[in-house]
Amino acid sequence: MTKIIFLGTPEFSATVLKGLLKEGYDIIAAVTQPDKPVGRKQKLQKSPVKLVAEEENIKLYQPAKLPGSPEVEELKQLNADLIVTAAYGQFLPTSFLESAKVAAINVHGSLLPKYRGGAPIQWSLLNGDKETGITIMYMVKGMDAGDIISQEKLPITRDDDNGSLFEKMAIVGRELLLDTIPKILSGDIKPIAQDPDKVVFSPNISKEQEHIDFTKPAEQVFNQIRALSPDPGAWTMIDGQRTKLYKTDVVEINSDQAVGTIYDLGKKKLVIVAGDGQGVSIKKIQPAGKKMMDIANYMNGMGKNLEKGQQIIDEK
Repeated sequence: MTKIIFLGTPEFSATVLKGLLKEGYDIIAAVTQPDKPVGRKQKLQKSPVKLVAEEENIKLYQPAKLPGSPEVEELKQLNADLIVTAAYGQFLPTSFLESAKVAAINVHGSLLPKYRGGAPIQWSLLNGDKETGITIMYMVKGMDAGDIISQEKLPITRDDDNGSLFEKMAIVGRELLLDTIPKILSGDIKPIAQDPDKVVFSPNISKEQEHIDFTKPAEQVFNQIRALSPDPGAWTMIDGQRTKLYKTDVVEINSDQAVGTIYDLGKKKLVIVAGDGQGVSIKKIQPAGKKMMDIANYMNGMGKNLEKGQQIIDEK
């Protein structure tokens, strides 16, 4: 039976891990990020991979930093056939990668060499791409720089956001990995080196990128909001209140009104003028201190006093 050390953290990773378990691979260890404090009470939350590992009685490691840790030395002694990573969130030492008897491979959320780095799915949405995909690649010292073993494309729809695309990509990643591993084990593969001239990086999303700039074109605002929905959520100031927007659409209005002005409103709609004179129609919203709600609930409550022509977002 093929022995695997699995490294991953979010739900994307957990989906891949469950696929390996269902296929009958021997997961001899799982490595994930330490429990993270969340919410106002800063309660420690286990990662989705940790929850799967505990349920399946898999030996679990959670070093704050894997390189140079006692845990990595122990992992190197396990004599794994494969090391498999999927959105783990840390760099891995070369000595650990080389400890795998067959290969160390990664399930990456883009069609490499486009979008190397920690946020490939978010950047594909930010840039309004129509297509993305999964790459299975060999792991090397450089970030996401290893040879490509296999790839699978996936269309991006206008209804997709960060959450829905992560779910779709996890399933594609799981199936592609399960199809690829037997070929790796049998040697029936022809790896392809990445073209250095086509490399694009996708660094983690910064706090500054969470702020919505309505001076940008409506399409860019739309893409920014869905790239950050549902987590962490993109925000703006509406009528003086820090407000998160989770779902929007673009409306062709060709307005000459100031950026941030209400172009149209009603019991179930709120359309704001963006930098190119087109409209951003808000569908899901979360005012400060409130839960996420449909725009109809907002307009029948906190937004009922808003008026057409009112500038509620000031980008000065």
